[in-house]
Amino acid sequence: MGKSYPTVSEEYKTTVEKAKRKLRALIAEKNCAPLMLRLAWHSAGTYDAQSKTGGPFGTMRHKLEQSHAANNGLEIAVRLLEPIKEQFPILSYADFYQLAGVVAVEITGGPEVPFHPGREDKPEPPQEGRLPDATKGSDHLRDVFIKQMGLSDKDIVALSGGHTLGRCHKERSGFEGAWTTNPLVFDNSYFTELLSGEKEGLLQLPSDKALLSDPAFRPYVEKYAADEDAFFADYAEAHLKLSELGFAES
Repeated sequence: MGKSYPTVSEEYKTTVEKAKRKLRALIAEKNCAPLMLRLAWHSAGTYDAQSKTGGPFGTMRHKLEQSHAANNGLEIAVRLLEPIKEQFPILSYADFYQLAGVVAVEITGGPEVPFHPGREDKPEPPQEGRLPDATKGSDHLRDVFIKQMGLSDKDIVALSGGHTLGRCHKERSGFEGAWTTNPLVFDNSYFTELLSGEKEGLLQLPSDKALLSDPAFRPYVEKYAADEDAFFADYAEAHLKLSELGFAES
């Protein structure tokens, strides 16, 4: 299905570029790229293709959505971003939070994810319980990403590679540790670490291990571990799709 992007004013486009510069500075200063990527993903990942509800429409600004168990810690991201958002009242929260995710990937050495402005803010958060559960396996991943969101096996594996950034915090998720030895660099090391087996001090969640045990997922893991360019290309495409769920549907 093609996209039919809304027309935004020249002033709006210029504002997006200005906000991007401010986001680069904030993320570099605070080393918060992983948190910003999580904010963008969790904002978008609530989309339900059947009911056409949820998705990347700025609802994470509401305390109610921040209080969902899967969003533990994201109030910090919202708080860090608010002073920049206040400088650009013309921007929707929906665009701003997705822009922060795009900048987080770019500033840590990852691929350039295309960004199309024009998302509108929705007034109400989606119901709780739509985001993936890291303690579950491949059936659950497909239920959430394919049946609910409308993404693919390839998208699931490529997006999982985003765990090259960041770490788990026990007080937020119940898990502790990073997936890679350099959690502030976006590269294909999530896949190389996954294939090399469990190591002291590095994290592998049940949802990570599912990528190895599932016969449809594993070939993508092997491909991305061997070819970072292939991972970057597929990641950029999957991130774009995630960031535009329910947006500009033609």
